Amino acid sequence: MNLVWFRNDLRTEDNNSLKAACEENDAIIGVYFFDPRYYTESDFGMNLKVDIPFGKTGKFRARFIQQAVKDLKSNLSDHEIPLLVFNDAPENVIPRLVEEFSIKNIFLQTEWTRDETDQENAVGKALEEKGLKVNLKGHRVYDQFLFHPDDIPYSIAEIPKVFTGFRKKLEKESKIRETVSIKGYQQKAFKVPETSIPTLEELGLEESETDSRSAFPWQGGETEAWNRLNDYFWQTKKLQYYKKTRNGLVGTDYSSKFSAWLAIGCISARQIYHEVKRFENEVVENQDTYWLIFELIWRDFFKYVSLKHQEKIFSISGILEKEYEWNSDQVALKQWIKGKTNEDFVNANMKEIAATGFMSNRGRQNVASYWSMHQEQDWRLGAAYFEHILIDYDVHSNYGNWMYNSGVGNDPRNRTFNIKSQADRYDRDKKYRNLWLNERMF
Repeated sequence: MNLVWFRNDLRTEDNNSLKAACEENDAIIGVYFFDPRYYTESDFGMNLKVDIPFGKTGKFRARFIQQAVKDLKSNLSDHEIPLLVFNDAPENVIPRLVEEFSIKNIFLQTEWTRDETDQENAVGKALEEKGLKVNLKGHRVYDQFLFHPDDIPYSIAEIPKVFTGFRKKLEKESKIRETVSIKGYQQKAFKVPETSIPTLEELGLEESETDSRSAFPWQGGETEAWNRLNDYFWQTKKLQYYKKTRNGLVGTDYSSKFSAWLAIGCISARQIYHEVKRFENEVVENQDTYWLIFELIWRDFFKYVSLKHQEKIFSISGILEKEYEWNSDQVALKQWIKGKTNEDFVNANMKEIAATGFMSNRGRQNVASYWSMHQEQDWRLGAAYFEHILIDYDVHSNYGNWMYNSGVGNDPRNRTFNIKSQADRYDRDKKYRNLWLNERMF
């Protein structure tokens, strides 16, 4: 028996771990863990100087993950592959599964940041303590990149600090792999214990209604990811205007909105890339279509920066190891989170993220610059709040962008935003600020 341990790869198509398991001459079980450590209060392992009034995973992302796991279970069932779901730490369950089902191999996506590697190490230790021999390390695959690490013209140690050179070299010298499929795979059905997806209450979170002002009606899962792609690419054909609209603030179609599905692997960057190329062949190829690929390369870049620098991305001095005088003001943190600063553009964005778990890219850059560069507050506090609240949180992009906007990341230039100028440029008619700052009528 083989076990596929799903984490940030919640899809059945273009999933190399699942594909490799299907190619083995043995039955497959899938497993997903709502690890309680991801849903409890934490200092984020950074020795921060203030109390953090929130946990790692908030209600928006938790609900999105619940939906994605439900969809994954349904899609796997089409191949008679059962998915077991546990509200428990993996090291408490996997040894029991190994014994009960005589698991020989565990297939999983390679992760390298602290929380994920701590999980794996704990599982390895638990298996070792029980004297259970199972191949865990030998079946780990990199599956979250656009450009696979084996296909880039750099060693990991050579990844440059500046994006432009990285992008140009990859575009010139590297190719994106084709996607893989398990279509046609069918295993013989067999019984497994019935498990259930935990409720938000069981995860220690509160239920909430979707805010009517939300920029997008988020729904987790591989099926919904493809519904969005088909709508944005093929039904409305909004892809052909992507670069022109991507700095928008209001509405469902100013940007692709793929980020949440990409973050937990409901769709892969490769799948999106190949659909863009198909769109260019069948509809139009222009600067707008290229720009979506450009953004996928940015996403890759932050993953490679994280892979190269490891724990430095969580260090206050960042990957540049620059020393600044940072403050850690509890009152300032609460005012920023609640949208009660002296900048109405910042306030509108902070109210949107608090109410929906989402904020535009333009908004993220402004509120980050305000927190770290204007207020000179510890940038990791802002990054930690984003980790908690964002529906599309991705560890590499989140900490990479926060370092970048705080002068300790991949751009040594001072990128302090003029908030008022940004508001005048991107919200000249105050449509966005009026939407989020005016009192709601009930």
